[in-house]
Amino acid sequence: MTRLADYFVVVGYDSEKTGSVEGSGKIIQRFPRKDWDDAPFPQGIELFCQPAGWQLSTERKQPTYFVVVLTDIDSDRHYCACLTFHEAEINLQGCKRDEIGEEEDTGLIQPAQVFAPKSLVLVSQLDYPEIFKACLGLIYTVYVDSLNVNLENVVTNLFTCLVPVAGGSQKLFSLGAGDRQLIQTPLYDGLPVTSTSVALLFQQLGIQQVFSLFCAVLTENKIIFHSTSHQRLGEASRALESLIFPLKYSYPYIPILPARLLEVLSSPTPFIIGVHSMFHSEIHELLDVIIADLDGGTIKIPECIHLSQLPEPLLHQTQEALSLVIHPDLEVADYAFPPVRTAPSNLRMLDKEIRAVFLRLFAQLFQGYRSCLQLIRIHPEPVIHFHKAAFLGQRGLVENDFLTKVLDGMAFAGFVSERGPPYRSCDLFDDLVAFDVERIKSEEGIPPKMLKHIRELAEQLYKNENPNPHMAFQKVPKPTEGSHMRVHVPPFPKINEDKVESLLQESLAKHLNSPPAVRVEKKCIVPAGPSVVSIMDRMGSIFNSARRLEVVRNCISYIFENKVLETEKTLPAALRALKGRVARQCLIEELSLHVQQNRAILDHQQFDYIVRMMNCALQDCSASEEYYIAATLLPLTTAFYRKLAIGVNQFAYTCVQDHHVWANQQFWEATFYNDVQSQIRALYLTSRNENFLSNFKQKDKDPLSTEQEKRVMDIAAEQLRLWPTLHKEKQQELEKGEENTVFSQAIHYAQLMVYLLVPLDTSKNKLLRNAATGDWESGSNSFVTNSIAGSVAESYDTESGFEDAENNDVANAVIRFITRFIDKVCTESGVTQDHIKNLHCMIPGIVAMHIETLEAVHRESRRLPPIQKPKILRPALLPGEEFVGEGLRVVLDSDGREEASGGPLGGPHILPAEGALFLTTYRIIFKGTPHDPLVGEQTIVRSFPIASMTKEKKISIQIQLQQNMQEGLQIRSSTFQIIKVAFDEEVNSEMVEIFKKHMVRFRYPQSIFTTFAFAAGQNAPQIILPKQKEKNTSFRTLSKNIVRSAKKAGKMTIGRQSTVKKKPVVLTIDERGNRSGWNEEDEVSASDDGELPTSSTLKASEKTTMEQLVERACFRDYQRLGLGTIGAGSSRSKTEHFRITAANRMYLLCRSYPGLLVVPQPVPDSSLQKVARCYRHNRLPVVCWKHSKTKAVLLRSGGFHGKGVVGLFKSPNPHSAAPTSTESSSSIEQEKYLQALLNAVPSLSKMNGCNTPTGHPNIMLSPVLGYRDKLFTQSQQKSTVKGRVFNQGMWASLRSSSRFNAQFSTTDVGARLAGKESPVTAGCDNSLQNQLLKRQAAALYLFGEKSQLRGFKLDLALNCELIPVDYCDVRQVKASFKKLMRACAPSRVSNDTDMTLYRLLGESEWLLQIHRILQLAVVIAELLESGSSVMVSLEDGMDITTQVVSLAQLLCDPFYRTLEGFKILIEKEWLSFGHKFSQRSNLTPNSQGSGFAPVFLQFLDCVHQIHHQYPMEFEFNQYYLKFLAYHYVSNRYKTFLLDSDYERIEHGILFEDKIDKQSKRGICIWECIDRIHKKGPVFFSYMYSPEEGEKYILRPCINISALKKWDYYIGETLSSGPSYEWDMVNAKTGASEELEQMDGSVPQTHRKVVWPCYDNVSKVQPDAITKLLEEIGRLENELNQSLEQWKPIWDRVKVSHKEEVIPEPTRVASSLMASNVQSFQRRSMLHLADSGIGENDRSTTTSPSNGVNTRRAATLYNQFSSKDVENRSFEGVLYKRGALLKGWKPRWFVLDITKHQLRYYDSGEDTNPRGFIDLAEVESVLPASSTLGAPKHSNEKAFFDLKTNKRVYNFCAQDAQIAQQWMDKIQNCISDA
Repeated sequence: MTRLADYFVVVGYDSEKTGSVEGSGKIIQRFPRKDWDDAPFPQGIELFCQPAGWQLSTERKQPTYFVVVLTDIDSDRHYCACLTFHEAEINLQGCKRDEIGEEEDTGLIQPAQVFAPKSLVLVSQLDYPEIFKACLGLIYTVYVDSLNVNLENVVTNLFTCLVPVAGGSQKLFSLGAGDRQLIQTPLYDGLPVTSTSVALLFQQLGIQQVFSLFCAVLTENKIIFHSTSHQRLGEASRALESLIFPLKYSYPYIPILPARLLEVLSSPTPFIIGVHSMFHSEIHELLDVIIADLDGGTIKIPECIHLSQLPEPLLHQTQEALSLVIHPDLEVADYAFPPVRTAPSNLRMLDKEIRAVFLRLFAQLFQGYRSCLQLIRIHPEPVIHFHKAAFLGQRGLVENDFLTKVLDGMAFAGFVSERGPPYRSCDLFDDLVAFDVERIKSEEGIPPKMLKHIRELAEQLYKNENPNPHMAFQKVPKPTEGSHMRVHVPPFPKINEDKVESLLQESLAKHLNSPPAVRVEKKCIVPAGPSVVSIMDRMGSIFNSARRLEVVRNCISYIFENKVLETEKTLPAALRALKGRVARQCLIEELSLHVQQNRAILDHQQFDYIVRMMNCALQDCSASEEYYIAATLLPLTTAFYRKLAIGVNQFAYTCVQDHHVWANQQFWEATFYNDVQSQIRALYLTSRNENFLSNFKQKDKDPLSTEQEKRVMDIAAEQLRLWPTLHKEKQQELEKGEENTVFSQAIHYAQLMVYLLVPLDTSKNKLLRNAATGDWESGSNSFVTNSIAGSVAESYDTESGFEDAENNDVANAVIRFITRFIDKVCTESGVTQDHIKNLHCMIPGIVAMHIETLEAVHRESRRLPPIQKPKILRPALLPGEEFVGEGLRVVLDSDGREEASGGPLGGPHILPAEGALFLTTYRIIFKGTPHDPLVGEQTIVRSFPIASMTKEKKISIQIQLQQNMQEGLQIRSSTFQIIKVAFDEEVNSEMVEIFKKHMVRFRYPQSIFTTFAFAAGQNAPQIILPKQKEKNTSFRTLSKNIVRSAKKAGKMTIGRQSTVKKKPVVLTIDERGNRSGWNEEDEVSASDDGELPTSSTLKASEKTTMEQLVERACFRDYQRLGLGTIGAGSSRSKTEHFRITAANRMYLLCRSYPGLLVVPQPVPDSSLQKVARCYRHNRLPVVCWKHSKTKAVLLRSGGFHGKGVVGLFKSPNPHSAAPTSTESSSSIEQEKYLQALLNAVPSLSKMNGCNTPTGHPNIMLSPVLGYRDKLFTQSQQKSTVKGRVFNQGMWASLRSSSRFNAQFSTTDVGARLAGKESPVTAGCDNSLQNQLLKRQAAALYLFGEKSQLRGFKLDLALNCELIPVDYCDVRQVKASFKKLMRACAPSRVSNDTDMTLYRLLGESEWLLQIHRILQLAVVIAELLESGSSVMVSLEDGMDITTQVVSLAQLLCDPFYRTLEGFKILIEKEWLSFGHKFSQRSNLTPNSQGSGFAPVFLQFLDCVHQIHHQYPMEFEFNQYYLKFLAYHYVSNRYKTFLLDSDYERIEHGILFEDKIDKQSKRGICIWECIDRIHKKGPVFFSYMYSPEEGEKYILRPCINISALKKWDYYIGETLSSGPSYEWDMVNAKTGASEELEQMDGSVPQTHRKVVWPCYDNVSKVQPDAITKLLEEIGRLENELNQSLEQWKPIWDRVKVSHKEEVIPEPTRVASSLMASNVQSFQRRSMLHLADSGIGENDRSTTTSPSNGVNTRRAATLYNQFSSKDVENRSFEGVLYKRGALLKGWKPRWFVLDITKHQLRYYDSGEDTNPRGFIDLAEVESVLPASSTLGAPKHSNEKAFFDLKTNKRVYNFCAQDAQIAQQWMDKIQNCISDA
């Protein structure tokens, strides 16, 4: 029985503190005046009565009521019911009148004008808000209505009314004011009472929002409710807390927080707090709090909070159940005839139904939790531990973040403490989790059954709150309506405190005489319920498990039978089988059979085998089963041993120590508690003469066996039931027996821990040093009831920490480890302090004795004969490559690529392999042989260039071949290789450190002349190179460096050179041009002591000055494109719009540009320097390509500077300031330059004239308009700028007017390229397209950065458009490449089956970036094809600009798709125009920490994507692209070493002297490619069919779904290493052939097993043409003829083939297509642009997914097929019905008996089939009947069906006779086959 109320308090406004800013309250009266012994008076009531603060009011307000919850220091809650009303504040009325200024005193009592709040507070330990409301309302009614009732009696009756806590009884009482009240107690005290609060919370926030709050509470996040109603805040907090039942919230719970305590919101602990909405601004500043707005129905989750979600399928099932309960009409909303709607549940029942759903959820979530409880002590109080790891593992939720956080939380710790004991009172949840889980599982997906069960549970919850259906009559007087508005209401009377005290004492004296009614708690044995099962209904997918178990058993039997040969054969397979859990259990069972009397002696070979299998079993354990496997292996490690010498034995535990599980405190705790539980069970069974201990040990090895758990809990329940009936002596005896049991087990475990933690070699303490065990208390997640642990464990050596300075001392480290463990478990298990001190004294002695024993074991073990190791194989080296030191013996472990280790497809287990790791001046190489003897004597080589290394890190690897955990090294390469090795025992740490130092030294050479490209086979020259280039290098120093470098290489002559001995060389730069605007100062002479001019030009006759520059690829390409000449102004043709300038030949204009640039004709060289200042890195706009047909040009530049073009375009009043500064001068020159560009580029108006054919512009313009229609989004901005335009030329109008506002607003490609396309309605789409069609396309499109071009306005007369672009910056490229590397070359096999290669590839966003680059390139190509010029000005002009410009030229110009053209493209755009190869590829020490950014690799991948779709358009093949991708980071060639031509000249490696060959240093990659190409068709594509007629652009499909992963990323050749070292590949092939010829036993067969990851498939099995060419070469060699090169042979074959085709014009369909036919097909592709960029193809009849046109593919096929007329045995027209619901269409069918096909064409003249039917798949051909939609006037007997094993084809002939002929012909063809 409990008091109804503990205290009654009257709180009022404190008028004495009116001087403060905020008012305050004070306690006027409290009853009783003394605190109760069992309920101290809560502090701070005056704050909580008015949460918003004590504020005066000028009007009377309605009385309010709410309940505040206060929590004391003992975590007991006090419910404070507050009823607040306003009364006149007497002390302030006079002041108020004075302020108003009353003129006269009428003698009447004036009404009050200031009102202060007053609160009546009832404090209770019970939670009856409605009863408290009635009681306080009664007191208020007595006061306000002046009832003739004594308030002292009413207040006294509040304390004398006693209420039962639970049991379902009813309590009638009266406070003596004419009232009659009833208290209904719940049936179960533990079940929350919610009334309607849960249902109201769901109505306010909705299902998803409440569910998020539910997950947030369980994962211990901070939650704030805010509302304008205090009552709503309390109800919401109550509802949220009740939803987590059976868990109890143990953190701060404050439903209503006062204003003065808002700083509590910054508390670091989780909480549930309610705050009034007036403090909305304060709470929204919090960054780590989830805020729920009850009034607005929203929640706000900060970005920094990752909210864990329920595991599937529980999440979906719970949401579905909530929807059924809350929205019952949703399921039948779409029914045409919905069932009769049943009456909806009332709010109280709905509340219970929602709670029932969450009860079901917790029952499913905690299913079988009792089987993971470990009983440690029974007496005097049960101590229970929860085995979290076992529960998560058996539930299959180890990786689930949500459940892990729940089990780690304080709420679950309390759950175990409360519900763990096996003998206690049970409630609804205990029955539900024990008996109804299977029912819940079976009802999932069946809504009627789910609802039935939910309603059954809801009825029980409702009955708990309302056990009596017939409520007694209640009567509580209420105040008169409007009573609070009365004018003259006296203040609340002061209650006589003495009278209340006397009345209370009298009442208490009466109750003392009557015995209190005590409710007897009904205790019972808690039902155990089912065991833990997986949350998912997944069957164990163990492939061929029976066979694997047989392999393990056979291997163990071979070991103990000493059959060494059989053991060696089966051991690798057995080790692989141990990856399965069943096999590991089988291993433990089999080994246990060979243990007799806890010992088993083995010989050395047997010992090695057994230890290896134990290590493998421990290594492959997942976190879910690690504890179980390690715990069951623990006794076996102390049983198996070998004899090293007399009296010296080595046990298996000395060889299995290198596993982190031994340093995991949670493991030792769980194993210790499990053994203690077994001992406690045996103790009580023995005492009852039921000795089942021996049987248990033999039959049940599983520490979590269901039977064992039931027996232990049953014993504990029986003992707890008998405990009160036992004598004190018996109780003490049982306590002492349990304590001694735990103590003895602690001694045993201390010994075991010493065995496993003290290493055999005490000089190495890797385990304790590397294990993250410093914070043990946080690492331990055990929940132990009645625990007082903590103080003892923390007091031991806390000042030094775990990993202190003495950590190298093995003994001290192990002692600290064991001591802390003993302190924790013994304190939790109730071991006496004397026993704990004895253990502390015992542990150091045990450790010292064991170390002394191990010294002898270690000494004798080193005397054992070493294990025979394979011979180290030295790899073949390239010319000039040298070894750096000797190879380190290692084991190459398998990584995440499973092909080499069997994998899902099976195959040979090539890895792991034993061999050595070598470091050379060029590569890191592993060479060895597979360990598995069944694979054969294959050679394993894995290597990559050291310059491509991206990351190396130290790792620890447990190799199956070795007993101990080995120190290892993992090295990654940007060539998508990974070397993961474990060092052999003979390799010490010093050797590894030396290896790593050399590796870093060669990875980041100090100079490019120390790289392999220059240092191979020759001494590096002692050249002092400049250090890091300064930003402001003096002009004099710069000119000296350039001139000196050019002179050293003998490469360059600048001006006239005089050779006078012992005098400085004088260089004269003569300038005689007579251009307008040029200064006469340009004519200067310079020497080494003088300064060179900033701008100069050359005489037309000075060809020697430009001799070397003219030979560069840039100039050759300029000449090919017709981009102008280098002559003087007078010598140029007036029709030329562009010229080639040599203004940058000294690289003073722009260091990263080539020496020759193409600029507009009228622009003088003197103004280029000023123009360049407006662009980043002075990269001004220059022409790099011109369309041969439309004459449109492609320009590139760096991004704009802020004060350059951006300031020009954005300036609203450019005429107001005079251009006096340098920036203004640059802007003027920039204006002139861009105007010259616009004048020079061809416009569509010119093209529509005489320069272009009639109608041609429409063909080329239509695709562009189509693209713009899809790419550009229409802006809704409207210009409001109106004003006159000043007459300052065209650029003034550009600044002040809007080009687009008149027609349409600026288009934005950036959103499209960034994947943020906004949907456009059809109407807007059509209007935009019409506007584009009505107006003319711009002559120049400027692609710039979106951030810089925002807000630009152009004049319509400029004929120029600005296109803002979003692109991926270098940082995003780096991040994407890292993810791509992890996806394609993972370091380990992922345990998550969902993380497939394609999913990881998608998450890397690599293909998304490729898509965006291609998208931009295709848009530019389309614009160029349409006749519009394009200028690309993105970033610095060296990354994305280079990618896009190169790809656009590749798409537009077939020349760049040849070997020579692609070389020129790369030399021009990537080498001459500059790309930061050194920085992006980390080739220099300065870029060591910048990260690898494969910009050039992205370009090659884009080319690969285009090549994949158009293989017939490229002269080179895919291998050529891979070769470049590999070697641009390899440093084998000098081509990609530096960033620009300027740097190459500075280092003297740009130009090559044709006379002095000795001075040539370094190898160029193009020379190597040419040499290889001449020898064989390595880089040549046989599918190449160049177009001889009209050129056309390529339009690849760039949808992400159409992009393919490049096999360069995943390909590997373990037989010889990467196949890109072509010289070495040929050398190896020749050597192997010589060995075969020298061997007398010539193989009788040429069959060979080819494995993709091992062999080079293209080399082992070449294509047919390569094979024929090789055969020709072999025959020529046998006939002693001079070997003819392959290219002339191939050319002759092609010419002869064309000659054969020409004489057959009538049979075009069966012969090679003529050139004009192909030309027609290619031109027709211009009309296929409707598919758009980045959108799905709209027609299924377009080109196939691989991009090869069907007709052209057929043409290629016909080149290698016979052309006999018999290929068409029968042909004619047949009607064919399409698949599904398509109609009948006439097709020309051809029956081909040679190819066994039935082909069909669009018409008889068509040469390329639309498709074919393979007659090998035809099962029958039968007559058929007419069907719906058949052709008109068709004969009913003309129908027949062709049935294949895939589908049935329906045909209709012209008449019955022809139909019969077709059936006969097809039938004969089938019969002949």
